[in-house]
Amino acid sequence: MSDNEQRVIFVFPGQGSQYTGIGSDLCAEFASARQVYEQASDVLGYDMAKLSSENPDDQINLTRFTQPVLLTHHIACLTVYRELAADPLIPAAAAGHSLGEYSALVAANALSFEDALRLVAKRGELMGTYGEGEMAALTVDLETARPLADKHFCGIAGLNLPDQTVVGGAGADLDALAAEMEQLMPTKRAVRLKTEGAFHTYYMVEAARRFRESLAEATFAPAELKVLSNYTGGFHEDNAESIKSRLFFQLFHPVNWVGCLQSALDDGITLFVEFGGGIGTGEGPSEKRPNLEGIIKKYTRRSKPKPDYLPAINLETIRAAAGITAD
Repeated sequence: MSDNEQRVIFVFPGQGSQYTGIGSDLCAEFASARQVYEQASDVLGYDMAKLSSENPDDQINLTRFTQPVLLTHHIACLTVYRELAADPLIPAAAAGHSLGEYSALVAANALSFEDALRLVAKRGELMGTYGEGEMAALTVDLETARPLADKHFCGIAGLNLPDQTVVGGAGADLDALAAEMEQLMPTKRAVRLKTEGAFHTYYMVEAARRFRESLAEATFAPAELKVLSNYTGGFHEDNAESIKSRLFFQLFHPVNWVGCLQSALDDGITLFVEFGGGIGTGEGPSEKRPNLEGIIKKYTRRSKPKPDYLPAINLETIRAAAGITAD
């Protein structure tokens, strides 16, 4: 299948894919990337490039900063890719995991970069201020996780894979859930996540109530691409008020990433391209791995035809995605 025949979706990761030095490789070589970071600085009132590169006082891991840091990196990666590629891929759709949904809306020109920055900065501030609890990823399906979560006053926070369900709750409640899970299912795991709260659960209701005011003030344009909704797992309606309501509910409902992936496949997507973020213990952009790659490949491995995957998360992978080979 040629590039022209491919049906492409651009995807953007969420929190957990931030790291010290994020974007520094792009800013060192591309004026276009520096301009994206300067725009972010002008909108937010602090030096985004310095925060991302140097991470003073570990601020990058505070939700109020994490979210604009990642949004900026997503858009910088996308901008550099489009600059480098002689024949850039034209997506049919866009999607993002949690915070990444805002980047998807920017990619679809439904939301300006500046307005998205204001929204995610407020979103992160409210989630950090009013959110409570912690999160854990369980290596079980939703049907197994839900009764355990209910019993221990935890909420379902994310459906990453059919056999990976994220839950959120008070620390003591998650401890009790993990202990019972180990007793009942010793081969399964409950992996604690580093977050400032039980995101996408009832612990975020107050943050969502306050965030509604910011959503009401934001301007959304008709999307030029189909954009997937974390809340429904399907595509957003082409209606600004509907998109706002879905983003409101997204804050305290599970991220239905399984639904999003299935909707993408049902729509005939043949290529997933991931922009921004990075995970792994290596230092610096060049040593990071894509955040969503494993989930996407695992979910789609039995699909026929099996879709392709392409990362564009740092200078090396963006060059490769743009068709530029190393000397």
